[in-house]
Amino acid sequence: FGVRICDVDPKSVAHDGPVYDRPYARPAWQDALNADTSAHLPRPATGPELKDTVLALLSSPNLCSKSWVTDQYDRFVQGNTALAQPDDAGVIRVDETTGLGVALATDANGRYAQLDPATGAQLALAEAYRNVAASGARPLAITDCLNIGSPERPDSMWQLVQVIEGLAAGCAQLGVPVTGGNVSLYNTTGDRAIHPTPVVGVLGVLDDVADAVGSGWTAAGRSVYLLGTTRAELDGSAWAEVAHQHLGGLPPAVDLEAERHLAQVLVNAARDHLVDAAHDLSQGGLAQGLAEASLRHGIGARVDLTALCARDGVTPFEALFSESQARALVAVPRSQERAFVDLCTARGVPALRIGETTETCEAGAGEAADSVPADHEHEPALEVQGLFTLPLATARDVFEAPLRAVFG
Repeated sequence: FGVRICDVDPKSVAHDGPVYDRPYARPAWQDALNADTSAHLPRPATGPELKDTVLALLSSPNLCSKSWVTDQYDRFVQGNTALAQPDDAGVIRVDETTGLGVALATDANGRYAQLDPATGAQLALAEAYRNVAASGARPLAITDCLNIGSPERPDSMWQLVQVIEGLAAGCAQLGVPVTGGNVSLYNTTGDRAIHPTPVVGVLGVLDDVADAVGSGWTAAGRSVYLLGTTRAELDGSAWAEVAHQHLGGLPPAVDLEAERHLAQVLVNAARDHLVDAAHDLSQGGLAQGLAEASLRHGIGARVDLTALCARDGVTPFEALFSESQARALVAVPRSQERAFVDLCTARGVPALRIGETTETCEAGAGEAADSVPADHEHEPALEVQGLFTLPLATARDVFEAPLRAVFG
């Protein structure tokens, strides 16, 4: 430590590089795309319909388990890995003496960026920032890879400009520098370009990797809190894609101040051991987040959406599948609830207790038409009271199957 390796004037990198200046223009089709919202799409309403929608998302290629890929490699070489996929961020111990750790998360959503490139870039930044904070690490810096079509086309060049400007503004607001990155251009087939896909990686640090927090429930009897506000934001969502193959409207609103306050809560709660699980909400919304947190260690959850729907003015469907940002799920030991709620209040982060973690499902939690098969009656489940009960064994089957079926 303490050895200077390089001393370069930052201006030579940040300001003296060549400027790529090509004609650009907002695409003629952008207004029509934004006008075609998800409001007209049929929506599930009954318990069985909502349950089927959860299963459809869990089994979709973008949201299914990636374990077939990550299990090909030893993620724990040298014994310094504290957290790894499918946790929200990877966390590596730097050395055994100090316990210092680094965390890294990368995120992207080309569907959001197709609807609004600048907002899409900020949403990718926000999600990676949120994922690092969920692990307990303080976000410090970013890197990026900006994937766009041909810059020789004015519409693709406009997307590139919007992505860069949106990302720059977002980094300035969050106070995180861009330490490096790259671009991948000319991603076209014939005259068809890919969705603009800014991939953002956020780096964070932990003073002690022993404080790192995973994304899954670790024990029954914990209170499940939803942090943040839920709005009816379904445009560009996983539900719209999986259920209707629809892309249109505007992406979820980005609120980087809310993201910053949420991150402060997550980091401080991890440091003070107020939570023993934290999972960000993004694609698939609350339903996907609850399922993933339950499947992580095979511990169920029993939740009630009544208070959430009343507080935020949303329907059960919107509560489950909206992709509103600046939200996270946490599991809080009963002994720490008062301290945790006080922390959220002090930071201005809405915190709502929506349920608890469980070992087995409760008879009659769902609708009568959604009875639990006899062979799953006493097994862990995701229960949404008054709507449905989803045994974790059933959820795991559909969650694990897609990539294994494709790649064998």
